[in-house]
Amino acid sequence: MIDLALLRENPEIVRRSQAARGNDQGTVDAALEADRSRRAALTAFEELRAEQNAFGKQVAKAPKEEKAALVAQAKDLAERVKQAQLVANAAAEAAAVALARIENVVIDGVPAGGEADFVELRRVGDVPAFDFEPRDHLELGELLGAIDMERGAKVSGARFYFLRGIGARLEIALMNLALDKALQHDFVPMITPTLVRPEIMQGTGFLGEHADEVYHLDKDDDLYLVGTSEVALAGYHKDEIVDLTDGALRYAGWSTCYRREAGSHGKDTRGIIRVHQFNKLEMFVYTDPEDAEAEHLRLVALQEEMLTSLGLSYRVIDVAAGDLGSSAARKYDIEAWVPTQGAFRELTSTSNCTTFQARRLDVRHRPASEGGAAKTQHVATLNGTLATTRWIVALLETHQQADGSVRVPEVLRPYLGGLDVIRPLGWVDDAEAAR
Repeated sequence: MIDLALLRENPEIVRRSQAARGNDQGTVDAALEADRSRRAALTAFEELRAEQNAFGKQVAKAPKEEKAALVAQAKDLAERVKQAQLVANAAAEAAAVALARIENVVIDGVPAGGEADFVELRRVGDVPAFDFEPRDHLELGELLGAIDMERGAKVSGARFYFLRGIGARLEIALMNLALDKALQHDFVPMITPTLVRPEIMQGTGFLGEHADEVYHLDKDDDLYLVGTSEVALAGYHKDEIVDLTDGALRYAGWSTCYRREAGSHGKDTRGIIRVHQFNKLEMFVYTDPEDAEAEHLRLVALQEEMLTSLGLSYRVIDVAAGDLGSSAARKYDIEAWVPTQGAFRELTSTSNCTTFQARRLDVRHRPASEGGAAKTQHVATLNGTLATTRWIVALLETHQQADGSVRVPEVLRPYLGGLDVIRPLGWVDDAEAAR
C-alpha cells in the first residue's frame, strides 16, 4: 500500500511512477476517487451514528407519553445507520481494491521501461577464457556425480533435481559461507516457515501480477509455499511496533523456496538455472525510511564481497521500473558470467521496498524525539540474496578444467574439508595409472 498522504497531496509523483513501470496512470485517478468516496461514506456514517447516540439520550430522558413516538423514530434512525455502515464498508472495500492496483512508488533515478531497459552500473572480474571447449554446468554436474536431473524428474516431475555427493556438499558449503558473512555483519540467523497465511503473502506483494508463480495449498489449509524467506521475515513483526533505537533489525533467513515458474516454459529448462525448488539465504532488514537507501547499498556490497571471494565475474544492474516487483521501489541485480551461455545471468537481487510492505503488514517504529514520545511511523523493509542453489551453475562453469574437474575457490575449501579440486567420478591420476 502506498502512502495515502503522498497520493492525496502529490498524485503527479504517483502518476510518473506508474508510467515508468508501464502501468495505466488512470489507476491513480481511480484510487483518488475511491478514496474520496470512502471518506465521504465514512463521514456520513459517523455523523448518523453520532445523531443516533444523541437521539438515544433524548429518548431516555423523554416523558413516558412521548417515548412511543420517539422509539419509532429511533428505529428508523437505526436502520439509516445500518445502511450507512453498509455503504461505508462497501466504499472501503472498493478503495482497497483501487489502491492495490498502484504499485510502490519508484525512487528517483530508477530507469523507466521494461526488462531490457536496465542500466549497467559496473562490471567486476575478468570473464574466464578457456583453451578447451567448456562444458555446461549440467554436464559437469553429471561427471562429478553432483546433479541428477533424470531421477529428479522421475520422482517429482520436470524442473526438479537431486543434488548428490559433492553437489549437496557444495550447496551446504555455499550456504554456510553466506551465513558466516551474515553473522559477521550483525544479522540474526533464522530458519523460517515455508508455508504462510494468505495475509502474509498478500502483505509482501506476492499475490499480484505474479500470483500464478506461487504454489497454493487451497483444499484444506489455505496456505502458500514461499518463493523466498523474505515473505516469512516480512511477516515476522506484523502488527508490531519495533525498536530501532540501536539501529536496523537485520535477519538472515535460511529456507527452501518454491516457485511454479509459470510463464517461463521453454526457458532455461536444462539444468538447475530455473527450477521449482531451491535453497536460499536471504537478508531481510527493517530500518528507518531515512536510512533505507544507504542500507540498500550496504546489502549490495555484501553480495559483491561474496561473489568476488568466489572468483566469479559479474555485473551490477539498476533494474528498470517495469521489471520491478510491485513492492520494490528500486532493485539492484547482480549477474554472474556463465561461460557456456556467453552471457551474464542473475545470481542475486536486492530490493528497497520503502514502506510499502510495512504499511500492508502494519510494522511501525517510534522515531527518537527530543520533545517526548513521537508518533509511530512505518518502517522501511529491504531484502537481498546472499547465497542460493543457482550459484552452483556459475561456480562449476567458471572454475572448470579440461579434464572435467573443478577448482574449489579458496574461500570454500574450509567448508569442504580442505578439498581444493572436485574430480569426476572414477577419476584416476597419472601416477596411480602408472602403477
